[in-house]
Amino acid sequence: MNETTQLPHFREAFHRRERRSVPLVRQFVRDALLDWECEERADDVLLCVSELVTNALLHGVPPGRGYRLQLRLDPADGVLRAEVHDSGDGEVAAPESWAPSDAESGRGLLLVAALADKWGVGERNPGKVVWCEFAVRAPDRVPV
Repeated sequence: MNETTQLPHFREAFHRRERRSVPLVRQFVRDALLDWECEERADDVLLCVSELVTNALLHGVPPGRGYRLQLRLDPADGVLRAEVHDSGDGEVAAPESWAPSDAESGRGLLLVAALADKWGVGERNPGKVVWCEFAVRAPDRVPV
C-alpha cells in the first residue's frame, strides 16, 4: 500500500521495502516538479532522490518495513528539500572521495554531495532521515 499526501508545497509518499519502488519514487518526484513548475534542476533532484532511496532500501529499511519520502518547496526562499525517512539503525557513512573503478557501488552519497546544494542526516525514533536541498527558481504561484 502506498500512501500519498499532496499539499501545495508538500508531497509525501510511503513505499515498502521493494526495489520496484525506486522508479515509482522517480515518477512521484517528476510529477511534483512539473506540478510546481520547478523543473530546472529536475535531473539533479531525480538522481539524488534515487540514490537516497536506494541507500535506504539497501542499508536502512529492515525487512517487512518501508520508507517515507517527503518533498517540500519553499517558494519564498527558493529551496526544494527531499527527505527519506527510514526506521533502520544503520549509520550513514561520509561519502568517499573515490571508489575503485571496478566497484559496483559506493558512489551514491558522493553524487548527492556533488549535485545537491546541501545534504545531511537527522535523527528520528526509530531510524534516521537523510535529506538534500536544492536552490531553485520557484514560480510566484505554486499550483496545487
